[in-house]
Amino acid sequence: MGGSDPHSALVDNHSLHIHTMSQWPTNNGALPKLFRSFMLLLKPVIQFITLLWFLCVKIKAPDVFIVQNPPSVPTLVALKWASWMRQSSVIIDWHNFGYTLLALSLGRSSRFVAVYHWIELHFGQFNPNHTNRATVLYDQPPEFFRPAQLYEKRKLFFRIKKDMFRLNSSIDCISYGITANDMQDPNTTIFTNKIGDNYQLRQNRPALTVSSTSWTPDEDFGILLEAVMMYDRRFAALLNENVSNGDEVFWKDVDEGKTFSYPRLLFVITGKGPEKEKYEEKIKKLNLKRVAFRTMWLSPEDYPLLLGSADLGVCLHTSSSGLDLPMKVVDMFGCGLPVCAVSYSCITELVKVDKNGLLFSSSSELADELMMLFKGFPNECDALKTLRNGVLETGLSARWATEWEANAKPLISKVIAGDLD
Repeated sequence: MGGSDPHSALVDNHSLHIHTMSQWPTNNGALPKLFRSFMLLLKPVIQFITLLWFLCVKIKAPDVFIVQNPPSVPTLVALKWASWMRQSSVIIDWHNFGYTLLALSLGRSSRFVAVYHWIELHFGQFNPNHTNRATVLYDQPPEFFRPAQLYEKRKLFFRIKKDMFRLNSSIDCISYGITANDMQDPNTTIFTNKIGDNYQLRQNRPALTVSSTSWTPDEDFGILLEAVMMYDRRFAALLNENVSNGDEVFWKDVDEGKTFSYPRLLFVITGKGPEKEKYEEKIKKLNLKRVAFRTMWLSPEDYPLLLGSADLGVCLHTSSSGLDLPMKVVDMFGCGLPVCAVSYSCITELVKVDKNGLLFSSSSELADELMMLFKGFPNECDALKTLRNGVLETGLSARWATEWEANAKPLISKVIAGDLD
């Protein structure tokens, strides 16, 4: 219902017809508490009626409904009614369990969670007189998730320059020394500059790290904040012990007899959700010297470019059910981006340690990984280069179209033909 605009590849596809439903108002905070409770109860009822109108009246009767779960309420209830009324089959993409997500905020013992679980279990079983078939379909990135070319990076960084530089707010290690003229200069960004007729990446650029989040309880953003504070403190300790040169600090590696540097870190956090403002306030109070954060919402066209331009991805997703894999990591791999991800039960199906990424279970482990991966940035960070090469070797071959043809399409064909009995 409403929400974000789809990618232009979907909008421009004449085989697809997008029906947009009105989004439920979200600015209910100023309402009296009793009225807010009434609105929460009214919301699923209105959504249920709206869904039935679209599924049963506004669109033509399909051979099969395909729906992603969660949300289960009121989606699965409305879909069961609609499939019965229109004699259509149903395929559910069990992306996760809705009741386990609800339990993160209300607790497993909550009666609301128990009711939600019953609804999900009862209405998630379609065709009771036939065999319910399950097929594993791994998320894969579409073709537009790919490594970005230098000219694409330059154009992207110029488009989001105002989000990167914050002249009217507190100055950090990214905005320091930036003037209004710099903001208007099309040849200069944080990461690129123009030498003669050619553009190139800056040697003293910050390391760009991206984390995509829905700002929900199943992603503990506090782990990242603690990790960057550790990075900042360790950097300060190195600064006191070694030689500082402009934007970098150099130190002697006694074992290898080499000189290495550590970069400033710029974390770009994309996404929107209920806990965003809470963590933005926490970020403002960190007083970091060598690390900066930017939160933003990018267009469907710019988001893949950002991933394809970054140096490292961080995934904070911890599955509420322990069964789902984060699509954001799939997208990062599609863009050739290595990932540091929170460790949980099935994540190793996706993140192969020391091949395409690293896992962590605590903020100190993530801080260690940041120090290790960005040692010698941008030219001598061998550990980061090894992971990127691993992603490029294995992560660009599997695409959504291939996975669809191999697993989803045959299942849909059998459902339509009624061959699943």
